[in-house]
This record gives sequence, structure tokens and C-alpha cells, in this order.
Amino acid sequence: MTDLLLTNARVIDPEAETDRLGSVMIRDGVIAEVIYGEAPAPGRVEMIDCAGMCLAPGIIDIGVKVCEPGERHKESFRSAGDAAVAGGVTTMVIRPDTEPAIDSPEILEFVHRRAVADSKARVLPMAALTKSRNGREMAEIGFLRDAGAVAFTDCDSVIEDNKVFGRCLTYANALGALVMGHVQDPSLSIGAAATSGALASKLGLPAVSPIAERIQLERDMAIVEATGARYHIDQISCAAALPALRRAKKAGLRVTAGASIHHLTLNELDIEGYPTFFKVKPPLRNETDRIAVVTALAEGLIDIISSMHTPQDEESKRRPFEAAASGAVALETLLPAALQLVHAEMIDLPTLWQKLSLNPAKLLGLPSGRMATGAPADLVLFDPDKPFVLDRETLRSKSKNTPFDGRRMQGRVLRCIVGGKQMFEGNS
Repeated sequence: MTDLLLTNARVIDPEAETDRLGSVMIRDGVIAEVIYGEAPAPGRVEMIDCAGMCLAPGIIDIGVKVCEPGERHKESFRSAGDAAVAGGVTTMVIRPDTEPAIDSPEILEFVHRRAVADSKARVLPMAALTKSRNGREMAEIGFLRDAGAVAFTDCDSVIEDNKVFGRCLTYANALGALVMGHVQDPSLSIGAAATSGALASKLGLPAVSPIAERIQLERDMAIVEATGARYHIDQISCAAALPALRRAKKAGLRVTAGASIHHLTLNELDIEGYPTFFKVKPPLRNETDRIAVVTALAEGLIDIISSMHTPQDEESKRRPFEAAASGAVALETLLPAALQLVHAEMIDLPTLWQKLSLNPAKLLGLPSGRMATGAPADLVLFDPDKPFVLDRETLRSKSKNTPFDGRRMQGRVLRCIVGGKQMFEGNS
């Protein structure tokens, strides 16, 4: 493999919390050296002048849905991988809510083979916590972990039986396995299409109070405390849940939390007119909740930003709002949407990259997510200020259900490198 020298770059180092001009040498698929100041003589290497653009560790996106097996018409590993690298995502941590669910070593091995064969981005699979994600019988966690599962989750199928949930966490803790949960009380949130309040009443939509998030979080934290398990909350979306999260962390529980890019950048007013591309799960919250979650992210209470990429076909979205499927694609829009927080001066670039790359790597025990000698050369070069109007038809995902269609955005990926190999080159 030819050595590659990236020069004249704004090197974003989330670990050192720095943003300064430098160069990065790549050799044998890893970062050989990070040089600040004057670039070294190129010698016998391929050299790329980054022209002062930002160079950062590749995004590690936890909670991506790739619809293989079962719904390949919505998203395949090939299309998801193409979308990922075009969006600066070098590692997709995929959800097991497929048809059938990834709940056995055989299905996991099938997924792994497909991913290796077709995806330009790295793929790490999560597996179901219970068989068929039905909340009644624990999946074969030990065998699944041996087969390569990096975490266990039933996604939005919340385990209601406390005894089953406790047993799963106890067993996962004994194996040192990570569990990821969705904190929405199912009895309160079933059938909900909006967040309760004046807007939901005006639109006549079935709604759920943010208290459903707090109730489920309190339940989960009690069982985490009893079992000692490692637990990651996939999405915090409202202010009501933050005190419980703060108490859990202060008490020393092994708990981390994420927030989806849509809940960080959109609010409930976006569903005026019933545009179903804005229907996500949990539903979009009010602006006060959005600001509270962004503040918690900036101060470190919330650890991770994820796309929660959920492809849906046209037939499932072109329905009345209440009946439409939930979810939005976000692999290509994650970066420009997240940069809205930087342009609004709510967070800086090194802190943003802690949430997008370093913290996900730490959570999963990966060597990536760092701008350091010996780290995998998974890198994204991007122009943080490049303006564009998003056209959903240009997205590389098979499904085009993005809430950002027609929106003016800033931030374009120029190059994406995975394991030292250039997987995407965009227009400057």
C-alpha cells in the first residue's frame, strides 16, 4: 500500500481537543504520524494538499438500520456503505431490527458476509437481546458475542417484563457485554405520532408526553443499578429525562447516552402541514427540549450523536401522518446537520468529534476515533462552510425519506478514507 501524506489540513483531534493546522502521514492502513507546523518533504509518497480544509477521524455511527435481511428494497449494504462514506461515516454499527431479527449466530454470520462483500464502510453488527425482539426469551448472548456482536438491543421493542430484562442484563454483565436500550414507556407511547401539547391537539394527532421517556429511563436505571450492567441509552430527546440521567452518572452507574441528529436539529413545529418525512421515533419535541438536549450534549452529560438512520420506502411514508412509518435516513446528512450546532456556536468542532467519533469508539472498545499514531487511518476531509441545498434524489441510500429535503445546509465531505484507502471523493 502506497504511503499517503495529507498536508495543509485543519486537524481536528477530539482526544487532545485541538483544531490546528497540520499534516497526517498514513502507512499500511494506519496513522503513522501527525505533524503540526511545517509539512515534511513528501519523498516517495502520494501527497494530497487539503487546502486548509478540516481533517478528522471518521464518524462512528451507532444505531444504523441496514435492511438486510428482509427489506433489501429499502436499503442494502452496498447502498448504505456508499451513503456512509459520502457522509464521512467510516464505521456503521448496525441495528438488529431486520426481518428476521439478528438473533442467532447464523443470521449474524450472514450479515457479516454481506457487509464485508458489499460495504465501503466498516460494519459492526449488534444483535437482539431477546429472541425475535419479543421481550419473552433471552437470545443466545454468549454465542452471538462470540460470533461478533458488539452490543445487544431490542431497539424500539422495549422489554416490559422486568424479570426478563433483569435476567438479560445480569447475563450480559457476566459476559462484559454492552446493552443498548430505547427509553420510551410502551404503554404510554404506543400509537403516538407527536409530542403532547398545543400543536398535537391542533393537528388532531395521537400524542405522548415526554414523561414516557423519564418513566422508562427511571425503570431501566433501577435494573442497571441492581445488575451492574453496562448500558447505553440510544436516544435522549427531552429535558424531563436529564435529571434521571444525571443522577445515574453521579451514582457511578455504567451508563452512557446518545441523541439523534434529528432531535438535536429539528423540533415539533416541523410537523406543521403533516410532512411524514419528519415523523420519527420518539416524536420531535418542542424547542425547549431541543435546547436542553443540545446543552446536555455540550456539557458532556450526553455522550454520543447518532444518525438513527432508518430507511422507509415511498409507500410507507406517503400515507396520512398518523399511519405513516416512523424514521428518516441520515447517513449522508449527519455531518452537515451536526455542523449546524457548530455554526450556531453551541459546540466546537473538537467537542462535536468527541460525540461523533471518539466516544463511540471508547464505548465499543475500538482503536479508531482518534487522530493519533497507530490508530486506524479512518479519516474524513470536509469543508465545514460549503453551502448547498439538499436534494433527496441525490442521496445514495435506496430510500429517500429525509426531513432535510430542500433545506439550505453547510458542510460537504471532500474525501473519506477507510483503512488508508480512499473510498469517496467529492467535489471541492
